[in-house]
Amino acid sequence: MEAVEMTSLKRPHSEDDVANVDEIKRQKISEESSKTGSNSEQSIDIVTEQPGKPLLEDKKDDIILNEEGEEEEDNELEESDEEGDPESFADMMKHGLIELDVGITKFVSSHKGFSGILKERYSDFVVHEIGKDGRISHLDDFSVPVDDEDPSEEIFTVLSNEDKQHLEELQLFKNKETSVAIEVIEDTKEKRTIIHHAVKSLFPGLETKTEDRDGKKYIVAYHAAGKKALANPRKHSWPKSRGSYCHFVLYKENKDTMDAINVLSKFLRVKPNIFSYMGTKDKRAITVQEIAVLRITAQRLAHLNKCLMNFKLGNFSYKNHPLKLGELQGNHFTVVLRNITGTDDQVQQAMHSLREIGFINYYGMQRFGTTAKGYLVKCREEWAKTKDPAAALKKLPVKRCVEGQLLRGLSKYGLKNIVSAFGIIPRNNRLMYIHSYQSYIWNNMVSKRIEEYGLKAVSGDLILKGGTAVHIEEADVDDYTIHDIVMPLPGFDVIYPKHKIGDAYKEMLAADNLDISNMRHKIRDYSLSGAYRKIIIRPQNVRWEVVAYDDPRIPLFNTDLDKLEGKPPPILATEGKFKALKMEFSLPPSTYATMAIREVLKMDTIHLCRLRRPIAFALMW
Repeated sequence: MEAVEMTSLKRPHSEDDVANVDEIKRQKISEESSKTGSNSEQSIDIVTEQPGKPLLEDKKDDIILNEEGEEEEDNELEESDEEGDPESFADMMKHGLIELDVGITKFVSSHKGFSGILKERYSDFVVHEIGKDGRISHLDDFSVPVDDEDPSEEIFTVLSNEDKQHLEELQLFKNKETSVAIEVIEDTKEKRTIIHHAVKSLFPGLETKTEDRDGKKYIVAYHAAGKKALANPRKHSWPKSRGSYCHFVLYKENKDTMDAINVLSKFLRVKPNIFSYMGTKDKRAITVQEIAVLRITAQRLAHLNKCLMNFKLGNFSYKNHPLKLGELQGNHFTVVLRNITGTDDQVQQAMHSLREIGFINYYGMQRFGTTAKGYLVKCREEWAKTKDPAAALKKLPVKRCVEGQLLRGLSKYGLKNIVSAFGIIPRNNRLMYIHSYQSYIWNNMVSKRIEEYGLKAVSGDLILKGGTAVHIEEADVDDYTIHDIVMPLPGFDVIYPKHKIGDAYKEMLAADNLDISNMRHKIRDYSLSGAYRKIIIRPQNVRWEVVAYDDPRIPLFNTDLDKLEGKPPPILATEGKFKALKMEFSLPPSTYATMAIREVLKMDTIHLCRLRRPIAFALMW
């Protein structure tokens, strides 16, 4: 495969470059056409972005991806230093990160790019989880497994709203009462049995007994095992013949996985930690994934379908094991890019390239964030000018955010005690920063590797053999392709390529005061072992079609829920005002669909999430 020489990239920061939004939308990405020779039958150009303004405009929740154009004159702006030029730094912060800021600069395909709209509707982006057995999760069955030991449906209606409120307060220790008494109206043994079942099923951690009071029957609910009972549903109330975990498919719209788990926990009155899953899914999308929950019946879960918005639960089964993070094989994506400008030939070339060659396995913009929150601008500007954490904190109106926590830490411990200052930030957030920095290094090194050697295996590259990284020897180069090559995320337990890119790793880390040969840290959280990641991913199950439509508000395909509810397929125009590209593909875990879409459109993509500046966190080493 042939490579082309790359132009150097610098990020513009002047106000003139970002003043005109229309001009930003027209900003182009150029292709280099010169080639350096090849030992392969297939010739593929490696394309880089031309320096310029951000290619993406935030318009409500839409992501507007703009057209690729002709090569521009070589009039690059000088890259400014953050410390030496605070105005340029603040200007960059106002308008957010773009791909070249995090090392995303290359393409592997030679087709001409075109524009489109990603996620004009959240239903234009559908994710189906692929389980460890290779099966794609679908919601296609609302039925509940037949179980003679399940209580009757009456348990959901036998308690009044007032009874439920008192029981919930008792369950969660929200008042000083030690019990709740429920009078049995129309007393019969069957009625008492149903109330017993209702309390125990709907309010885990509570036990019940029957008492006579003044000639009336009462069901008295009380705590049997203290506060631990809430997190550990009663073992003796669960049939021994039934698997301890109820597995189900969760269909959700416009909500991330953790939010969904929290909502389910609230409605079921249980702790979130009794749920398990294989991976988290995006918010602004329709996602379908498997969830497991400890000792909650399918009957109770199915009842939630009557009261939850934007959720549906189905495909219930009982098993003896929970789910574990990372067990999935990947995700299957169905994506609609609306209002595309590409010709049929351009679309065909783009999709054939995606299927046959793939895309660079960059960490996407979600890994690094964006400056979508305007209230941070003045704070960052103050920090860029003064490096005074107290002064910057005063400019921050919302002080409970992670940036506020960081500034409080710097104010308390000083700039010379970075480790203690970062210790104020919750551990998960700290790890996000560390992983973002690793990803930032990896992206830059992969771009440099492709620029230097193109899309062919070379001596000194790394491959995995049985999970162990080894170098390719000169005599074995022809035995491997670009799809075999891996690159390391920096850490203390990885090896690096034995060519120019190995030196580039060393130089880039040294620029951030890191020693490539001493990546351990006295604080365990900051002492990462590193890992290996393939540099090119070839998606599986790639399918596509171009459809015409007139109304941007209508869906262009049916979801699992649409099919379950018997909705007819959308009626598409024969020759509509607009064209859309509907594509499907499967990706392995920790791979970004936005990077596959980027390769198709040849566009800069930005996902709206919180900014994390990974470079600064090299200080922690």
